[in-house]
Amino acid sequence: MNLLYLVLLTLFLFVSACENKTSLNNEMTDEQLKIKANELAHKLLIIDTHVDVPYRLESKWEDISQSTEKGHFDYPRAKDGGLDAPFMSIYIPAKYEKTGGGREFANKLIDMVEGIANEHPDKFAVAASVDAVIENFKNGIISFPMGMENGTPIEGDLKNLKYFYDRGIRYITLTHSKSNHISDSSYDEEIQWNGLSPFGGKVVAEMNRLGMMVDVSHLSDSSFYDVIQISNAPVIASHSSCRYFTPEWERNMNDEMIKTLADHQGVIMISFGSSFINGKVRVENSKHWKYIANWLEENNLSSGDTEAEKFKDDYFAKVDLEEVTVSQVADHIDRVVELTGIDYVGFGSDFDGVRSVPVGLSDVSMYPNLIFELLKRDYSEEDIEKICSGNLLRVWKEVEETANRLQLVED
Repeated sequence: MNLLYLVLLTLFLFVSACENKTSLNNEMTDEQLKIKANELAHKLLIIDTHVDVPYRLESKWEDISQSTEKGHFDYPRAKDGGLDAPFMSIYIPAKYEKTGGGREFANKLIDMVEGIANEHPDKFAVAASVDAVIENFKNGIISFPMGMENGTPIEGDLKNLKYFYDRGIRYITLTHSKSNHISDSSYDEEIQWNGLSPFGGKVVAEMNRLGMMVDVSHLSDSSFYDVIQISNAPVIASHSSCRYFTPEWERNMNDEMIKTLADHQGVIMISFGSSFINGKVRVENSKHWKYIANWLEENNLSSGDTEAEKFKDDYFAKVDLEEVTVSQVADHIDRVVELTGIDYVGFGSDFDGVRSVPVGLSDVSMYPNLIFELLKRDYSEEDIEKICSGNLLRVWKEVEETANRLQLVED
């Protein structure tokens, strides 16, 4: 009888604790939750796996150690928003697959990131490991881990993976807007490999061996499943969202892919770009970008050329897109959690890489607004910590440990 009483008492206390945990946020006013959200943003380590600062600065230089006129990222705004570790995207335009020179362009952007960190050591530091990110966070320094967006600079030589690993690259998005020698792209209607190329399979295996995260954003669906089958370590989607909200758009991940990613202990980092979040905006934006692409082709211009950028700025200044909200971004996080649980989602904003972002998430100062939305939905502090950084750090750490095991076997 005493044993039964103890069991029932324990069960009652557990249920009560769970009820108190989930109802605590509901007992707070919006103003109190906003204060709590701001406190959490500056208490917790926040990682964003995709920020396109280097390519933005390549197009037009600004001193990001101070407030800047353009863009989504600078040091003061990052500090205001609590951003501690934005992965600097070493973005390689698809044109380099045909023209060559991708390796040199990647080095140029990496040199830029290192130069900014070296020039402002009190504010920034390049970080190439989980431990380095955590140490910088303790010291109040913003980490610059780096990810390469588009594997074109590998140039068919596995030795280049080690070269870029040594330069600090810790994930590679295997392809971008066009299929390359590694993988098919979700954007490219011309299917080249029906998944990964034979060389692409070797790239994934070598990235596992070195300790580089494999990034499946931008990949075609068949390429994603090839990666999942080959990789010995969890993989990431560095800046993707849920196809559930953008039907038939292959750039986002469908429910089955998200569940498969989680089954293999990976993580999807939600992009904030308006087209990624809202299906109607995605359709409208697609029409605009097709028009721009045709205009650029007719005028023999490439995206990123000064004249091309001016045309795009002038064009989109006249466009009236449907408003996207920070609440809709939280809907994507909810969807992943509903499908997989709390351990497989994070932030991959694509700041400075997308033109249109939600109201309330217009730059890196506004992560507290998204945390506020999560608090309103009864996410606990532990849950929010996982979303802000814990889930990505778990994957990154396991990628490091997988590399150590594979290299031990070699020895």
